[in-house]
Amino acid sequence: MGRYFGTDGFRGEANVGLKADHAYKIGRFLGWYYGELRKMRGEEGPARIVIGKDTRRSSYMFEYSLVGGLVASGADAYLLHVTTTPSVSYVAKTDEFDCGVMISASHNPYYDNGIKLLNSAGEKMDENTISLIEDYLDGKLELFGQKWSEVPYAKKDKIGCTVDYVAGRNRYVGYLISLGMHSFKGMKVGLDCANGSAWNIARTVFDALGAKTYVMGVEPNGFNINQGVGSTHIEALQKMVVEKGLDIGFAYDGDADRCLCVDEKGNVVSGDHILYIYGRYMKERGKLANNTVVTTVMSNFGLYKAFDEIGIDYAKTKVGDKYVYEYMSENDCRIGGEQSGHIIFSQYANTGDGILTSLKIMQVVMDRKKKLSELASPVTIYPQVLKNVRVTDKTEAQNDPDVVLAVQGVADELGDTGRILVRESGTEPVVRVMVEAESEQVCNDLVDRVIDVIREKGYIIQ
Repeated sequence: MGRYFGTDGFRGEANVGLKADHAYKIGRFLGWYYGELRKMRGEEGPARIVIGKDTRRSSYMFEYSLVGGLVASGADAYLLHVTTTPSVSYVAKTDEFDCGVMISASHNPYYDNGIKLLNSAGEKMDENTISLIEDYLDGKLELFGQKWSEVPYAKKDKIGCTVDYVAGRNRYVGYLISLGMHSFKGMKVGLDCANGSAWNIARTVFDALGAKTYVMGVEPNGFNINQGVGSTHIEALQKMVVEKGLDIGFAYDGDADRCLCVDEKGNVVSGDHILYIYGRYMKERGKLANNTVVTTVMSNFGLYKAFDEIGIDYAKTKVGDKYVYEYMSENDCRIGGEQSGHIIFSQYANTGDGILTSLKIMQVVMDRKKKLSELASPVTIYPQVLKNVRVTDKTEAQNDPDVVLAVQGVADELGDTGRILVRESGTEPVVRVMVEAESEQVCNDLVDRVIDVIREKGYIIQ
């Protein structure tokens, strides 16, 4: 984890943890750095950087601060305005930008915000570049053979400009529509856009493909993003699907890079179900590269049992879609994702895309002529209990021989009826103990058994 940037960008409460000054300085660095790289490659013209934002009130402040920094350093800033994270990724890649920036705190409440950085391929920014940005924020940048307390300002005709680039967002919408393999005519579809980035995009796509579309979470006011709606409050969509007799529902988060589904009975279909449904669909058509679906260690035990039954292999990465994508890229895998609904279809996108995920699930429903509940039914989600323990030393607590013995004892007891996972937090002095088993009572008992040993060994902070 970086000093400012985590696995999903620089995130914090607006003007508390993440301030307008941070955005300005990030813009200053990016504009200058990519301009210098262009010169080194012998390319003419200023750096070109594309920016999108979600619907939070503070997103405008961060957008203007970023733009100020970028143009002051000589870059041209292209504005997509309110749009989704995957659209920034798509435009950065297809329109050959030097990098992309998304202003969003995803599923967090409105008073938080974040800055996500994407490279020219639309992928999450590499750690080396992130580290340089953090050095600049801390006033200790060393680059190109010298120290920089401040990077140079552009002057005269080298000062950058701002370009309204809503056309890029529109091309992304057209791309999504082009991926629709079937007409959705006759299908009643519910969309919960979380009062966020998808509010004016998702319905456009589904309407164009012929669905009878019912929407909620499409009245953003700057303060209601994710408030009682979206993938983190999916009960609102469940209610709408049941009351209106819809065939299917999709819920997005604030920046629409993830999606959860609701079947025609009002049941939640999680990211694990989505991985199963589409992974199986790919295998049946001979499209599942390496016969492998990429998951994280937090995917449910029931998903793995379902994969075993149909002969699909799986990989497990650390938590974070960044790690899923890295594994997919290195091992030529076509599908991967998280329980939370970050699903990556590497043939179509370099990041999780909630609306794309919706279209892919619709493709299976229409092609197989089955209801979503039937497609999801082979996956039995096991009860899961996760408890966080604040400890004096994460590594020592996890590697203590008695703790290791207790964890192994639980694993042996569960056998093939569940699993235990002990991992450390990347940002806090916390060890997470998780058990999945056939009942919640068993989960609680086994989690507490391990925590009791951690406590007895003196690692828990009282």
